[in-house]
Amino acid sequence: MEWKPRKKPKEVRIAFIGTGIQQRSHMRVYQNIPGVKFVAACDIIEEKLNEFCDDYNIEHRYLDYRKMLERDDIDAVDVTVHNNLHLPLVLDVLRSGKHCYCEKPMAGSFADAVTMYKASEDYGKMLHIQLGRIYDAATVAAKDLIDAGKLGKIYHARSYGYRRRGRPYVDGYAEKEFDQSWIAQHGALFDMGVYHISQLLYLMGLPKLERVTGKVYQELDMDPVRREISQFDVEELGVGFAYYENDLTLDIIESWAIHGGPFPPSSIYGSKGGISLGGGFGPPSADPMENAFTFYDEELGYPRVIKLDLQAEIGRRAQVDPNYHHYVNSQAHWIAALRGECELLPTKDIALETMRVSEGLFLSSTLGREIYADEIPTLSKSTALRTQETPFGTLKYDF
Repeated sequence: MEWKPRKKPKEVRIAFIGTGIQQRSHMRVYQNIPGVKFVAACDIIEEKLNEFCDDYNIEHRYLDYRKMLERDDIDAVDVTVHNNLHLPLVLDVLRSGKHCYCEKPMAGSFADAVTMYKASEDYGKMLHIQLGRIYDAATVAAKDLIDAGKLGKIYHARSYGYRRRGRPYVDGYAEKEFDQSWIAQHGALFDMGVYHISQLLYLMGLPKLERVTGKVYQELDMDPVRREISQFDVEELGVGFAYYENDLTLDIIESWAIHGGPFPPSSIYGSKGGISLGGGFGPPSADPMENAFTFYDEELGYPRVIKLDLQAEIGRRAQVDPNYHHYVNSQAHWIAALRGECELLPTKDIALETMRVSEGLFLSSTLGREIYADEIPTLSKSTALRTQETPFGTLKYDF
């Protein structure tokens, strides 16, 4: 076979708003994707901005993102700021004629997420939401089984996320703003629950929500000094139960902190088979298959349990499927879509439906009753910041 040189990938020019821990996690992935050019970055904290740009060799640095958006050498902007800033910044990115990648959750409220969704449609620009779980090997395997009809009619799913002690800042990591409702809006359910709920909604084909009930809690003690500094006022535990069309139900539990052992992995149940989405969050095991992806069905009336070696199959696909790298993670998929190498997965649709059920759960907890889906658009209000104090003055957002 004649050897042919590898085709040089089309250059994609990226800029960044926000230079915190989430943006750094994005950068660790972007660095491994050929043909991605880091054009500029913005943060209102100059010292943090300079450290970030020095680390990633970014020349152009801005304290005011609006000045950065005036550049004509940017294809897309990656936004990683706290939740109640998503709407104003994403709107300005889209208005500037650039595609936008936004950190999860989509926004601080369902109402704001709807506005972002509509703006993407109106301006004709791609809006991609960071939903990392939908690229997991477990998600790929589950979708294969579901698409092949191995589960039959899906009737119930369980969205589980566990941290024994993992509240931002008060338990020793991340910024205190994660704990403050004025800018983060919510806690565990928005921070981590979005991953597990979105994963299941994606696998179940984005069913139509009918009604939801739920409750959120902050009951555990915390270091009093860190509580005072953080002004912690969001949930550390969220639980809920949602009803969808065609008699499909979903139960939810998401913990930042709880006096209890690890939860099992999220799972999906059907008339012919069931799935445990493997991996879990338990302690490491000497047996790599102990927490493996598991498929349950029956053979000749006998219940059967099958543990799948996901890594072996993913390793094979990486070698034989020329499009595999388009879906290996959120950033790789985004870059491939910007290059026109694949169609962007409907992450803004998945994220919007995740916001819908999450907001319904919060409303249920606040109002003390079940919430119907058609109430959510009316009851949900914008929580986005209209102004923000910065070291160089007050930023006013136009939306």
